[in-house]
Order: sequence, then structure tokens, then C-alpha cells
Amino acid sequence: MDNSTFSNIGITEKVIKAITEMGYEEPTQIQTETIPLIMQGSDVIGLSQTGSGKTAAFGIPAIQNINIADRGIQVLVLCPTRELAVQACDEIRKFAKFMHGVKTIPIYGGQPIDRQIKALKLGAQIVIGTPGRVIDHINRKTVRLGSIKLVVLDEADEMLNMGFREDIERILQHTTTDRQTVLFSATMSKGILDITHKYQKEPQIVNVSKKQMTVPSITQYYYDVPRGKKNEALCRLIDLSNSGRSIIFCNTKKMVDELVSYLVDRHYSVQGLHGDMKQQARNLVMAGFKNGSVNVLVATDVAARGIDVDDIECVYNYDLPQDIEYYVHRIGRTGRAGKDGISHTFMTGRRQQLFLREIQHFTKSKIVQRAIPSAVEVEGRKTRKFIDQITAILKEKDLTHELKTVDDLLDGGYTSSEVAAALVHYILGDQKPQKQYLADEYTEHTAPEAGMSRIKLHIGRADKIAPKHIVGAVAGEGGIPGSDIGKIEIFDHFSIVDVPDGKAKQIVAAMKSTKISGKPTKVELL
Repeated sequence: MDNSTFSNIGITEKVIKAITEMGYEEPTQIQTETIPLIMQGSDVIGLSQTGSGKTAAFGIPAIQNINIADRGIQVLVLCPTRELAVQACDEIRKFAKFMHGVKTIPIYGGQPIDRQIKALKLGAQIVIGTPGRVIDHINRKTVRLGSIKLVVLDEADEMLNMGFREDIERILQHTTTDRQTVLFSATMSKGILDITHKYQKEPQIVNVSKKQMTVPSITQYYYDVPRGKKNEALCRLIDLSNSGRSIIFCNTKKMVDELVSYLVDRHYSVQGLHGDMKQQARNLVMAGFKNGSVNVLVATDVAARGIDVDDIECVYNYDLPQDIEYYVHRIGRTGRAGKDGISHTFMTGRRQQLFLREIQHFTKSKIVQRAIPSAVEVEGRKTRKFIDQITAILKEKDLTHELKTVDDLLDGGYTSSEVAAALVHYILGDQKPQKQYLADEYTEHTAPEAGMSRIKLHIGRADKIAPKHIVGAVAGEGGIPGSDIGKIEIFDHFSIVDVPDGKAKQIVAAMKSTKISGKPTKVELL
């Protein structure tokens, strides 16, 4: 990687070292345009869709401007949901890996507040939290914002849509007027304008919202896949497809290397392509891909620029890209020269679901949800393909020499059926059915946070349900504050919600005849 692309926008060597280790090759547009502005102390309005790299855009300058000697809260980041707060905290910690002394903690509803109070007392310069839980700490005087240098409103439009405007304003009123205020949003609504006029000083507007784009007539699918299931899901899709050329896109060089290693161990014909490879090595990889000796290419967006191969049957987005244009460029690698093309995209979590909707909106295309094929389907396809190949050999080839070998085996006392079965096992491997993978299966086996229980709502993504609908129903019917609701996971046909232990049975009883978004909903305690 050419580190100058990062150093040119003000990123220091220690952070560049962390970014390099993470495997990123170059900054996104929102990062390039906002990091220098935030570094120089300007208030900023960043207009960009979900998934464009906004966490790095504010997280990197935040950690670089920290006074490590001061253990007080210097940066406050507000996020609409617990999941986004935890995700932002994890990412900022990775950026600060080599900046010893920088401490970052998340605070959100659903986790015991005593644990958060203990962590805050030990000192943290960066706090990432949901509005309701931040106000809880302000009321308890466990979060003091008098020395705040920077406030970040992440996904500001989502926070307003979820009814957090009063909470946001109340929090900002506890900060000093000389603070720096940075706001990121996908849209510039009246509510956003009201906040910027009231709480920002001559903000610099960075607008990287995408213009309308169109994509070729490519059949596009997406799959809701937990992170730990991606590799298995990918292998099943490859096995079920035809054996032509395909490209798998990853967001980082590290992920390319790890995935290539995994696929090689599974005996796929695969090579990797990324920016750390010398030109000679890249040329050899591309030569193998073009002449057919390599069927699968795993690449980053930067390394894949300039690939010109017409007969690529399908593209896999192993990682959802950080930019809509990258998505369009990726899937445009297939379906060339008048041929049909297919793209498969893996999606994990609510933030990526929002970004996928934006891709469909901006590209005026339909991305159809599918379930990952089962092990039974994959093995059935392998078997049918094998039978077709054997039938063709029986019809077209002279097998005189091979028949002599079979006769030698029969002389050993085996039947012809046993010999044939052994050869099938030798070629195809063990054909015993494996455990079937279910895309809508509830796979979270870890226990909920201490003091929390889990309830299941029989309504989900297929019913167009969002976390705000669930929060409203559980809080309203169950008689608890929305800030007490913990982790929410929405699947295709049901949802899992963490609620306080002592209130779980009360909530289930109260929601027996509840309707969410006008639809009757069965509720049960897990």
C-alpha cells in the first residue's frame, strides 16, 4: 500500500500502521474530504450513505486530537442503536491500536449500568453511546461533558427518525459552546437543518451522496449471513453454480489472503489479487485467470481495477463494499459481451441492510433475497453432475484398458456394485448428509447480558419491521423505558429482543394481543 494516500490527508504514522495491519488500501471519498476538516477543528456536515466509511472519517481525527494525559471525556459520539455504538467503538479501538493511552468505551441500554459506571470511573477519553443511556449517565453525574472537545452525531437522520431529537438537544446543552460538532447523515432533512443551525458554527458541508446510477441487466441476489457462516455459505454457492470463472470481492487485503487460504484448503482453483503484490505476481495471477487454469479470483476493489475478462459467470460480494460506485463496478465484471451475469452479495446486520436499500434506490435495480442452499441441495447437484459426466464417458470413450483394471478388482472377490460404489466414494468423497444451514436460523448461542432475558416476536424483516417499531411496541405495551431494551436482532420471519430479567414475563403477558405495524404478533419467552 502507498501510505502517502493516507498521510496526505493528515493521518499520522501510528494510525497508518493500524490501518495497514487491518488491510485497507486507500481512503474512501468521505474520509478524504472530511478528515482534514475535522483535524483543523471545523464543524462538519457529512452527507453520505450508510457504509461509506464514516466511522473512520470521524474516528481517526478524534483519536489523533486526543490529549492522552487527560483521562476525562474529550469526544462523545452519539449513535441511534446499541449495535452501531458497539461497532463504532470496536472500529475506533482498532484505529488506536498503536496509540497507547487512548481509551474508548460504549454505553447503551440493555447492559447493566453499574458495569458502565465502573468503566467510566477508570477514565475514558472517547465515549460512544445511544442518546437514552447517555442521558441516564448525565442524570447520575457519571458522564460529565464540560470538557468535551468534539461531539459526533452519527447517522443523525436515523436518530431523528427514532424520536431522539429532544435527547440529542438535551445532551448538546450540557456541552460547552466552544466544542467542535460533526454531523453525519444520509439525508438533509428539516430536522437536520434545525440542529445544524442551532448547534454548529459555520459548518463545512461535504456531500458525497451519489447521483442516480444504473447497472447492466445482471441478476442480483443477496443473502443474510452471520459473519461466522460466510465461508461455508460461499462454498455452497460456488459448488451449486457452474464451474466457470468468478470473482470474489473483499474489502481488505487481509481478508483476501485469509479467504484464499481457506478456499485452497477446500481444494478450489483460486488465487488472490491485492495491492501488496508485486506487478510480476499480479500479472501471473491474471494470466492464470484468463487462460482458465484459475477459476476463482479473490480481489480487493483497488487491485481489480482494469480487469478485462469477458466470460466471468458471476461475482460474489463477500464483503459489502463501502461505496455504491464500487458495487456497480464489481457486478459490472459479469454479464459482458451480451452474456447473462449473476451477482451474489453477503449482508450482515442492520447497517448493511440499510446500505443495500440505498444501492437499490440509487441504481434503480432489484436485489432479490435468497436463502443459502442446503447441504442436501449441494450434494444433490454434485451427484447429478457426476452422473452426467460418467454417462458421457460411457457413451464416448473406449474403456478397454479400464475394464481390465475393474476385472482385477472383481477377481479380489468384490461385486461390481461394490467396486463402483468405492470409485464414487473415491471421487466424490463422503456423501453422508451434513447439517443443513438455514439462513433464517437463530444462531446466537451466547447468553444475554447479565440481568437480561430474551423474548421472541413472531414478526420480522419480511413484515417490514424495523428496530424502532419493536422498541415502541415493547416499551409501550410492556411499560418499560425504551432505554432499558437491549439487543434487537431482526430475522426474516421473527425477531429476538433482550429485556430486563424482572420484566420479561410481564412484557410477554402484556403483549399477548399486541399488533406491531398493524400485524398481530405472537410473543414468547426464550
